[in-house]
Amino acid sequence: MKIILPINLAPHIEPQLPSDIEVVRTDNEGNLEGDASDAEVYVNGFYSNNIHIYDKILAQLPAIRWQQTPSAGVNHLLTPAFLKRDIILTNGTGIHAIPISEFVLTFMLYHAKNLRKLQALQDAHTWPRGVFLEELADATLLIIGAGNIGKAIASRAKAFGMRVWGSRRHPEPLPDFDKIVGANEWRSLLPEADYVVIATPLTPETQGLIDEAALRSMRQSAYLINIARGAIVDENALLTALREGWIAGAGLDTVATEPLPPESPFWSLPNVFITPHCSALSPRLRERITELFLDNLRRYQAGQPLRNVVDKQVGY
Repeated sequence: MKIILPINLAPHIEPQLPSDIEVVRTDNEGNLEGDASDAEVYVNGFYSNNIHIYDKILAQLPAIRWQQTPSAGVNHLLTPAFLKRDIILTNGTGIHAIPISEFVLTFMLYHAKNLRKLQALQDAHTWPRGVFLEELADATLLIIGAGNIGKAIASRAKAFGMRVWGSRRHPEPLPDFDKIVGANEWRSLLPEADYVVIATPLTPETQGLIDEAALRSMRQSAYLINIARGAIVDENALLTALREGWIAGAGLDTVATEPLPPESPFWSLPNVFITPHCSALSPRLRERITELFLDNLRRYQAGQPLRNVVDKQVGY
């Protein structure tokens, strides 16, 4: 069997492959380092600055039957060229839950403990009394998207004594959640939430989900956190909300256009914490990507069900 591996993952995966597996590598420009005409399996890399590379590689793989992506979100892969092919797609659901959930706590503590103000005081060599700080204990957290990442966030938030609510397509009781509502019911909870975290996939249904009406429903003291996809938020409405004080602030690890252009007003807003789509990064990320792929490869060769199969019509 022949498989396609990106050059950044190949050194981690290749030494653990069975001896009958032949590997063809792809570089960061989508060029194949060998004949891939009969390859069945494709592990894609991250090409966030040029999503057209995915289609470029796919066009060179006429025999491909299964594609594994390390990312949890797959909106960038479900192109017309991909959807017209009969390819099983599996994603990286679960491997990012720990670092992303820790990052969400970072965003919340940054806001609650007024770290921007404290850093400014340190820079100014100033030691004032009475800096305003808050607690996470007894605050209400609403997680829009109670999947693997949402559940990991809930677990950590509960350890801080937070009240945790969530929404999901098919609501059911979950550990660490005090309340779970359906995908269309979360708006009624916005006026009571202190923190709102977006952890839902980007699909046609969720694009622009956080709109002007949602932002106006939130408390003026509320903090919005997006670790999912930028296009889930109406950014024009968010800019207005932040400038006019509809909400207290936002932590944004992802935006609609990445990298965020230097002229974007988000950079200079004092109530925004911008990070470069890095919440999933961890020294253990490649290890987890490799473990998931090797387990799925064993399943594929044995004809067993694969983990994390994406419903291409739903989008996750």
